[in-house]
Amino acid sequence: MSLTPIPITSIPGFKFGHYTDRAGGTGCTAIIAPEGATGGVDVRGAAPSSRETDLLRPENTVDKVHAVILSGGSAFGLEAASGAATELEKHGIGLDVGVGRVPIVCSSCLFDLAFANPHARPTSFDGAMAVREALVTPSSLPLAEGCVGAGTGATVGKLGGPDRCMKSGLGARAFQLGALQMGAISAVNAVGNVIDPATLSPIAGMRTSTDGAEIVDMEEAMLDMAEQLTMPLDRTNTTISCIVTNAHLTKAHATKVAQMAADAYAHTIRPTHTSNDGDTIYILASGELDEETSAAIPIDLLGLMATRTLEAAIVAGCTEATGLHGLPAHRDLAAS
Repeated sequence: MSLTPIPITSIPGFKFGHYTDRAGGTGCTAIIAPEGATGGVDVRGAAPSSRETDLLRPENTVDKVHAVILSGGSAFGLEAASGAATELEKHGIGLDVGVGRVPIVCSSCLFDLAFANPHARPTSFDGAMAVREALVTPSSLPLAEGCVGAGTGATVGKLGGPDRCMKSGLGARAFQLGALQMGAISAVNAVGNVIDPATLSPIAGMRTSTDGAEIVDMEEAMLDMAEQLTMPLDRTNTTISCIVTNAHLTKAHATKVAQMAADAYAHTIRPTHTSNDGDTIYILASGELDEETSAAIPIDLLGLMATRTLEAAIVAGCTEATGLHGLPAHRDLAAS
């Protein structure tokens, strides 16, 4: 049995939407679970910008999440999650607390303030617009990738400074294995280079010069520069991702799958989990696959499938990106 590619929008229990500000070089992406989904999270980076990650800890009582918002704008981008929560409440989505419904909205942001307009940040209005798009878009339509949503201002390969990095973006991939479905969305905004884990060939990263068409091996460059190494754009990166599955998971199992899926970062981003990245992975499990069938699937198989799916999404975040605001993308270098 092998992994069969499917559209991420075909996984039941989830809706997806973007808000994109191409002129400002930022945006946000909404992953909505209208009926709620069991959530987990893994934070590996040293500079995260996030909201409501503590409630995903297995020992805490809230067991359903209604949305994950991935956003640009650094810490300012957390405002988008507030707008998303307000919009979800208008649609009757949230935790019933007797006097109303409180949407449980988790969020993580990446730093894109140095890409285009440093004053352009996703707002509460933008978060609400991403939710509206998610709720009204038919699941038969594919999810837009590349320089959209949270990936609008994403870049990779920043050891040599902003003039030698490359444009990346948002990737989304999904697979089916028997009755099990797994999808991943990733906004790829790393200090490091992105490689194809199958061939180990570079896809996007630090270029040899400002107009160079070749990608430098950043790990070797860091070793060569050991005595005078400085990291530009301190704490200004972060790859943020959300995995979705139709499996029935407990919070503890969801957390373990998110932890295993972090291997996808190590397989595709070199170097990864640096002191300048705030790498975060969420997982949402809709439980559409019944509990008995889900229980028969080994947790290690779920973790492996999540890892492979996230690897594909990270690669797509670079291959689907287009050049923007003067920075080339993978397809530009491939064409030259």
